[in-house]
Amino acid sequence: MDLGSALNSIMEYDIKKHCHINTNEDGDRFVGIKADSDNAMVYFPIGYELPETDAEIRTDIKHLIQVLSEFTTKDDRLLAINKFAAPQTVDFPINAFKSVIEYYFSIGGTYYVEKEQVYITAPTGKQDWARTARKQMPLVQSRNGVSSFVFTQFEVRSSTPNDTKEITQINRFCVYEAFKRLGWLYVPYMPEEPGPHPDVKTSIRIVQSKLAATNDDKKKSLFRGMKDMLEYMDEQTSDKQFYFGTDDFDHVWEKLIDRAFGEKDKDKYFPRSRWLLDYGKYKEKRPLMPDTIMIYNGKYYILDAKCYKYGWTGIPDHLPNGSSINKQITYGEYLEKYKGVDTNSLFNAFIMPYNMAKNHFKLTSVVGNIGEAVGDWRYNKKYYERIQGIVMDTRYLMYHYSGKPIKEKVALAECIEAVLGKKAITSTGETPITKITPYTTPVPAASMVAEGPAPYGVDKK
Repeated sequence: MDLGSALNSIMEYDIKKHCHINTNEDGDRFVGIKADSDNAMVYFPIGYELPETDAEIRTDIKHLIQVLSEFTTKDDRLLAINKFAAPQTVDFPINAFKSVIEYYFSIGGTYYVEKEQVYITAPTGKQDWARTARKQMPLVQSRNGVSSFVFTQFEVRSSTPNDTKEITQINRFCVYEAFKRLGWLYVPYMPEEPGPHPDVKTSIRIVQSKLAATNDDKKKSLFRGMKDMLEYMDEQTSDKQFYFGTDDFDHVWEKLIDRAFGEKDKDKYFPRSRWLLDYGKYKEKRPLMPDTIMIYNGKYYILDAKCYKYGWTGIPDHLPNGSSINKQITYGEYLEKYKGVDTNSLFNAFIMPYNMAKNHFKLTSVVGNIGEAVGDWRYNKKYYERIQGIVMDTRYLMYHYSGKPIKEKVALAECIEAVLGKKAITSTGETPITKITPYTTPVPAASMVAEGPAPYGVDKK
């Protein structure tokens, strides 16, 4: 079975059977599309709830492609199994294939055809006066002794489609190849086979010249997609498999949260550190920075997006660990002490994915509060010392991350501010040592020497 047959086989079955929701276990972290000679699968991130109908699922797959295209780079899409291999073209230019298919549908399921300019004889139309004067015989009219020429027929510009041109042959080839790989996302059929067309390298040159010569945005998108497709087919060594996606959806989750709720200039709110080197100039390190700082209604919310399993499993071991907790407290302390943020307006939260339709917490809202994290070395009297555990529906966020959505921002702020109604914490907070007692060398049990212990590291004389 070839790749086209594998992908088209999806159309013959329930597409839901070709979708998988990640668990974030080792070996089950890829998000995106993989296809080989026997099968094609779409992998959704942890916490995703698939809709019921095939049409809705196909829409969700296209939206998943959009999100991955926006929030991943080519390096992000380099899978772990390939990171130490020799460089090769494995990243599938999925948007190029999509643009070719979508242009095909936008012009009524036909191919790109250029029109040749011709001239016809007609009483109306866009007249070419030079041609008209050469080819048409005017009538002579006289009025008040003045003669004038009147044309009743004109040479007018027209155009006729020419589907024998090479660009149309290349487009037919690209449409067919695009449908072999992604047609199952749109319709349950394949277009006819392309017929004769220039070889791939010649096709690339022809499409590049067309791209350089047009100012039409729609045609530019088509030609750019065709060029990227052809370059991919020219470089790849095998037609047996492709993928588009990432093993590291954690970064996508962070970027989604930051796009939806974050401030653009967040780096000014967080502490920097540096090495003062004995050799050469000092080096300033990157600032210690959380994923997102949200400012709403005069209040500051420090958000750390964690694509952890807890929202799916409900297992405490799948929550952020002590180093993450302490780091969030440090952020809050810096904003309080060095940026002058009122502690009554300063909050902290972890944001984790979950499925609001199926979860262990009996939550039915887009965002929910599942508890809080504190440092046992703090007294936890300040709100930012109590880091709220927030879960957010994965699918909802993937559809509502753009445009700084105010409705979602209000819901998140209210969920984090649940700390205001929680009981004060009295069971933690170590008493700091005010005087350091030097460590002393213990006297061996067998010794009968009567003398006082000396501080550790100090020789007795």
